[in-house]
Amino acid sequence: NNRSRCSAIIIKGANHILIDTSPDIKSQLLSNKIKNISSVIYTHQHADQTNGLFELRPFYWKYKKKINIYGNYKTIKHLQKRQDYLFKNISGYPPIVKGNIINSSFSLGKSAERINFDTISVKHGKTSSLAYIFEKTAYISDSNDLSITKMKVLKNLNYLILDCLKFKKHSSHFNLNEALLIHGHLKPKKTLLTNLHYDLDYNNLLKKLPKDVIPAYDGLKINL
Repeated sequence: NNRSRCSAIIIKGANHILIDTSPDIKSQLLSNKIKNISSVIYTHQHADQTNGLFELRPFYWKYKKKINIYGNYKTIKHLQKRQDYLFKNISGYPPIVKGNIINSSFSLGKSAERINFDTISVKHGKTSSLAYIFEKTAYISDSNDLSITKMKVLKNLNYLILDCLKFKKHSSHFNLNEALLIHGHLKPKKTLLTNLHYDLDYNNLLKKLPKDVIPAYDGLKINL
């Protein structure tokens, strides 16, 4: 139940793709012994997903080149405005990242380490968030968009990593009942509930949830 803000990393050989740079990203990288980042993909522009961007500076020092970051137009433009010193030379600070606008499908990495992504835009309260589909897995960390139950691209996945904030209904996140409804419609082999709020106790969830629905926790690793 000691939970930091949402981030994840996809590792395929030397290809290390970070999903979001949470405000806790420095401690997350250190505690999980992550020593390389090839690129970063963003779900959306909110502070709990983006405010750790400047913590990537040590990787710029290590590689001596800018790190490519990817997101929708709104996210990249927001970051370029709010954290402009990371994108262009200001007061002697070297820029450390390069912003890239995501198309619906794209790939990152080379040869056998390449990972192919499909994206869908999902409702997240008054804004939108990108859901990423890769390696028979979908990552949907911030959404309250129940229309995903009808999306064929999300059917029969091996893993569905899904937002589940609270027991009570929320204006921009799925609650537990909604997450279980989505699991029942999409029928992945396993659903991992993420973005859990304080009222969702880990041990209590284990007792109540179906065997193919698992509460996520910091440091959780899965083989895709």
